[in-house]
Amino acid sequence: MNKVLMTVVMLGMTGGAYAAEFSDLAVKAAVLRSGVAAEGVAVPAVSRAAGVLEEPVEFITIPGGRFIMGSESGHHYAYNVGVPMRTITVKTFEMSKTAVTVEQYAECVAQGACTEPDKSTKYCNWRRDTHNLHSHQLWWGGKDHPINCVSWNQAQEYARFKGARLPSEAEWEYAARSGGKGQVYPWGNDDPTIQRDQLEIPSVCGIEPDTHRVCLHPAGNTAHGLCDMVGSVMEWVQDMYKDSYVGAPTDGSAVEGLGNVIRAVRGGKYNKCEPNYLLRVDSRYGEFASDDSVQIGFRLARSR
Repeated sequence: MNKVLMTVVMLGMTGGAYAAEFSDLAVKAAVLRSGVAAEGVAVPAVSRAAGVLEEPVEFITIPGGRFIMGSESGHHYAYNVGVPMRTITVKTFEMSKTAVTVEQYAECVAQGACTEPDKSTKYCNWRRDTHNLHSHQLWWGGKDHPINCVSWNQAQEYARFKGARLPSEAEWEYAARSGGKGQVYPWGNDDPTIQRDQLEIPSVCGIEPDTHRVCLHPAGNTAHGLCDMVGSVMEWVQDMYKDSYVGAPTDGSAVEGLGNVIRAVRGGKYNKCEPNYLLRVDSRYGEFASDDSVQIGFRLARSR
């Protein structure tokens, strides 16, 4: 019996909650690797032969320039911002329009170039794939949601698979500022709204729980058309995390050479609602490189 079909049979025999995970993307990835589609298995739109995705990674050119990075020390609305403020020169580069999606990451897993994301909680998009139309979970785990529950190392795997890299902190902030403009949010200086960001905590600040499909709120795009730079998942960047920008490069490159323990993360996360500072383009965080939080995903960059 074909190994994939045997896996399907075994899943079906287990019954209960485990059988409900029959359509898990891990099974779909196995089907893709074998080129065999079993009855009842909904395979993501990834062609094993052609590598065609329904929504492939789209890159947007970000023209280079100079900008002021960071924020004033002790700024009332700044959260863990980079100080001191400094002038950075960024070369022209490309950035993916969206965070990497579940479908896009599944292609990499299917071809054996990426390891599976964590799926130990219901908030990890990799496992939350359902065909139960009566379940509220239908909103969750869609192939066009950002992949989350991935570590910095897994983000590196995917970047190599696509012939790309993670953006540096400087590149990320420059792009989030719509090309280095002196604005507070990706869309400008107007206050955040649910039409501009992806804060989705019901009864607190949003209308739907958890992550949503990418580019749901175009009003929050940057001037170059980048979607969801804040308010969706936070995003891994290349840099090793430092509390201060003192001694950091001024040419737009990443901070390296401090060990591989803590890496920088950018962008406001969907499950917090302190928009006056969390969604600022200068807000930053440090996370262990091995962390595979439900709040963290990533997007790609390419040098020109």
